[in-house]
Amino acid sequence: MILLDPKHHSRSYHDARSKEVMVDTIAFFENKGKQKLLDDYYARVWYSDFLGFVKEKKIFATMCTPAGYGAPDARWDTWRICEFAEILGFYGLQYWYTWQVSVLGLGPIWMSTNEPLKRRAAAMLEAGGIFAFGLSEKEHGADIYSTDMNLTPAANGRYVANGRKYYIGNANQAALVSTFGKLDTGDYVFFAADSQHKAFECIRNVVSSQNYVAEYALHDYPVGEDDILEKGQEAWNAALNTVNIGKYNLGWASIGICTHAFYEAIDHAAHRRLYGMHVTDFPHVKQMFVDAYARLVAMKLFALRAADYMRSASAEDRRYLLYNPMVKMKVTTQGEAVIDLLWDVIAAKGFEKSTYFGQAAIDIRALPKLEGTVHVNIALIVKFMPSYFFFPAELPDVPRRDQAVHDDFLFHQGPAKGLSKIRFHDYTRAFVGFEQPNVRLFAEQASLFKAMLAAAPPSESQLKDVDFLLAGGELFALVVYAQLILENARLYAIEGELVDQIFDFMVRDFSRLALNLYSKPSSTTEQMEHCTKMIRKPILDDARYRKVWTEHVDALKGVYRMNP
Repeated sequence: MILLDPKHHSRSYHDARSKEVMVDTIAFFENKGKQKLLDDYYARVWYSDFLGFVKEKKIFATMCTPAGYGAPDARWDTWRICEFAEILGFYGLQYWYTWQVSVLGLGPIWMSTNEPLKRRAAAMLEAGGIFAFGLSEKEHGADIYSTDMNLTPAANGRYVANGRKYYIGNANQAALVSTFGKLDTGDYVFFAADSQHKAFECIRNVVSSQNYVAEYALHDYPVGEDDILEKGQEAWNAALNTVNIGKYNLGWASIGICTHAFYEAIDHAAHRRLYGMHVTDFPHVKQMFVDAYARLVAMKLFALRAADYMRSASAEDRRYLLYNPMVKMKVTTQGEAVIDLLWDVIAAKGFEKSTYFGQAAIDIRALPKLEGTVHVNIALIVKFMPSYFFFPAELPDVPRRDQAVHDDFLFHQGPAKGLSKIRFHDYTRAFVGFEQPNVRLFAEQASLFKAMLAAAPPSESQLKDVDFLLAGGELFALVVYAQLILENARLYAIEGELVDQIFDFMVRDFSRLALNLYSKPSSTTEQMEHCTKMIRKPILDDARYRKVWTEHVDALKGVYRMNP
């Protein structure tokens, strides 16, 4: 079964420590129990019990320390990071969040050339430390061009730092806070700050949750060369390349949240009778569950495949820079769609504080809005569209990358530029060998979109029309989404009926997005004609639908219930 099931956790591992981390993490939450989990959530209790477990078992030290800086089994292994993020999301976004912002805080450190500071950070991880990423500011958000954190020269070649940061998770207790600012020369700089230093003022928690998302200020905070991670262009690159690593994890939080919510929803609906029948006997309920399941499986297939490209990346192969923001943007918004479908089934039950679903319905909304909004990430991926469609290159096939190895390239990504020069293999290769009717229909829709781009490309004024550009970007994203789903459906031997059911909703989504582009004020007559050709109805197959319902969806009732 492709979905995480903590009660029947049978995944194979290449090394004993990876299995130990996952099994121990599951055991921590199951022993904590659902009621305590929910009580802490609604009481906004700082998760000291979880951080105590992390310290005792050296979980973050194993998962977040690059090879060579910690224990022999410590490494940055994207394959196992996927599962770890999924497990944390499964039990609660708050637990995922304290790990995620530690990942971000560690990014500039591991990318640095400051070896003593890297060794220091590794020792802090071994001791159970958490970390923070001091990038965004209240007035500027993530507009790092405009940072107001300034370092000015002081005596003996040192500096003092002054300024404020905002929306900084873990900054109340972080062992180190990787802080972005500017030198008096105007050059960018990343330096490490101690959250417990007297010149570090943790002003307040800006959110009402278990997480501590700080506003902090530095008041003549002393900074020496030994505290500086990078200066100039390298500091800028570290900021963007850290986000490249970190934003990928948001998709996995969504997958974990949706999986737990799905188990709870199907179990509730299957055991509830209305009007003399089980809720799951209503045709519209079955449709919503099948749609939610198909979308969730697609989310996981895509995110797993994107990991393969991240682990295979090099200076010559940067395809991951398209697929990575897609996990952040597309997988998280699909997570919202899954929760909405499930919520329409369980209705008022989804508001109850005795359910995991109650917190899932709230927290799933956060993920599309973190590490850059959906719109920011669509604007980013649109840059790849010309080379993706019109300039395919001969590039090697990327295999499934589940080996127990350190992903060193992620900390040596190089300059954060040149996106338009990145080349991709011909996306149509992914469709070869799939004869399912809806896969073929979607391939036609994608071909029609490509034809529109060739025959009626966006004008200069349309390229400046963000609303129009985002509408086209959504269609492009769906083609990329389909490509990686199919590549992984082949690698994971997903049965044809489920693949076709996934592309049932993909055809519908493409049609909806084509209508959206058609309806934009600036769309031309020729573009509108192309859009109408893209609007298709998926091919129905009752036998296929019943098989997916019976063997995949209905079969999940009663499979997982969290320990009370």
